[in-house]
Formats: sequence, C-alpha cells, structure tokens
Amino acid sequence: MASGERRIAFAITEPDAGSNAHNISTSAVSDGDGYRLSGTKYFISGVDQSDEILVVARTGTDERGRAQLSLFIVESDAPGLVKNLIPVEMVSTEKQFMLFFDNVFVEENRLLGTLGDGFRQVFSGLNPERITSAAVVNGIGLYALEKAARYARERQVWSVPIGAHQGIAHPLAEAKIQVELARLMTSKAAWLFDQGHDAGEAANMAKFAAADAASFALDRAIQTHGGNGLASEYGLADMWGVVRLFRLAPISREMILNFVAQHSLGLPKSY
Repeated sequence: MASGERRIAFAITEPDAGSNAHNISTSAVSDGDGYRLSGTKYFISGVDQSDEILVVARTGTDERGRAQLSLFIVESDAPGLVKNLIPVEMVSTEKQFMLFFDNVFVEENRLLGTLGDGFRQVFSGLNPERITSAAVVNGIGLYALEKAARYARERQVWSVPIGAHQGIAHPLAEAKIQVELARLMTSKAAWLFDQGHDAGEAANMAKFAAADAASFALDRAIQTHGGNGLASEYGLADMWGVVRLFRLAPISREMILNFVAQHSLGLPKSY
C-alpha cells in the first residue's frame, strides 16, 4: 500500500456516522482464526479501481457507549461484499459507492495495527489528509486564476482588454490574495506535521481557507470568461463540483469551526 503497488480504498463513512466516527456501527466479530464484518459504508471513493479496502469497524464499545474501532484490509472482491454505485452530479476520476458487508470473513493477519486502537490510528492520518486536500484546491485556485488573468488580458471589448476594468481586475486580485494566504497556511501545516509537531489547528485552518479561496477563485474565473466559463473547451466549469466537494469533505467547514472555537479559542464544546 505504501509503495503504491496495490491500490487501496478507504471506508469509514456510514449513513449514520459521518463526522461522528464514534457512532460507527459496521462491526467486526472474532470468528476462529479471523473476523466477520457486517454493516454498511457510504460514499466510499474509488472502490472499482482498488485492489483492497481499508475498513474501519467497531470491535467493541467503551464505558461511555462509544465505538472501539479497529482497521481491517478487505479484498475488494471478497465474498459477501456488495458495491452499489452512487450517482453524483460531479465530474471526477473517482466514482462513489455504497458498500454492504454481509458477514464478510477476513483472516487475522488482515487486522491492521492494534485491535481496538483504530480511532487513534485513523486520526493520525486525518491531519495530513486535510493538508493534502488543501494542496489540491490550492492548485485548482492557482489554475483558475492563471486562466482568468490570461483571458482578461487577451479578451477585448470596446477596444480595451476586459482586465483593464476594475470590475474584472479587483475580484481577481482579491481571489489571488485569498489563494496565497491559503497556500501559506498549508505550508505552515505541512511544516508542523513534517517536524512532528501538533498540526491539528493549522491543518484544519489550511483546509478551510483553501476550500473557500479556491471556490471564490474558480467562481471569479468563470465570471471573467462570461458564457465561455461554462463551455467545456475552457476547462473551468467541470471543476466546480470538485471544489465544492472540498467544502464538505474530508471534513465540513462547520466541524472545522467547531474545532477552532473549542481548541483554539477555549470556548465550550457545542456538540
């Protein structure tokens, strides 16, 4: 998995357990020399392109009634696993699936890490995921701005480039500022993580800022192109769904605001 020789999908989200991973109901029950997995996963990306699926499952319940989680590597064609395509209105290289685990058997060596320690193991990977997500949308923001600026320099109306008008220039300049600020926070988060420091706050802020900045930049790029902004030829409108997705995933902007309010500002927990 680490070398990229095998392609792995990641299955954590459930219909009733999105941001609240403690509520995961997909279970893994010990059975002889392995485990049997039962439950449902929702909006799991790229299953049709993957050799295996890293599944987060409940293997116990703590004294507070929250799930004790464990990680299992399941073959994507395992008996008892049903994959249903979820139609989405978004252009993407990855398809989304609902997965049904019907008593799917995995051997003991398919347990990844320590039994019952899956919550910590999963969350150790979520900060770099947020940093990576920020980097993706930062790239889209830069791409959209480059195309918009070029179009605004070349497109002429009434004998002058449309970029000469502040109604076009100022929104693009503002978008540039937002994208560059998001890139700085992304760099800070990446540096903190690479140095082994706590990157939670910076990773969340980077993902929040980058998603909003890219959304604004892409919207202004489309507006700058006028009707051409919606034409496939210009390569802008087809990215709208992806950019909008990153305001929801891998963590919603509302949950980031909850995190910052509680952990950065010391405000009472709101959920």
